[in-house]
Amino acid sequence: MLGESCEAVSERATLNKFAMPQLQLPIFPAGVVEINRNIAVQCKDGMVVYVHGHLPTYHHQSDNLKTFRYYTSQLIDTGAAKAPEIAKAFGVPLATVKRYVKVYREQREGGFFQARSRQRSETKLTDEIKQQAQQLLETGANVAEVGRRLNVLPTTLHKAIRSERLVVKKKR
Repeated sequence: MLGESCEAVSERATLNKFAMPQLQLPIFPAGVVEINRNIAVQCKDGMVVYVHGHLPTYHHQSDNLKTFRYYTSQLIDTGAAKAPEIAKAFGVPLATVKRYVKVYREQREGGFFQARSRQRSETKLTDEIKQQAQQLLETGANVAEVGRRLNVLPTTLHKAIRSERLVVKKKR
């Protein structure tokens, strides 16, 4: 099937349109959790294995959250499972399941596996403000007071102090 063209697969499907569909009996291996009558999941030795009937269809490591979200969203999008079934089987909030189905439908695999660039906000601690803050700290003003005067959050100033971009005199 991998070597066949789409036309060949379509032609074969047309020829087989009168063939009797095969019934997939819901016979699952022991130790699986049923998602619905066709799909089940098994977690064993750090691996999560998805089973359709008695055949494993997909697996991933149990701590791989991105792959879990991707594959369960794919199951829902293809109609193999419903969002409430996934939520119930895995103990995940339904809103979370729906959120990742939306990501899958809008972005496909890229929504789960592409590295996202972090967008940083503009720096509040410019060189000019840093100099003013350092002068105020050297005169004995506390961080909260410096923040109020310069319109900078105290947490921003504390980060600068921790990273040694600002120096505070030790009180004796």
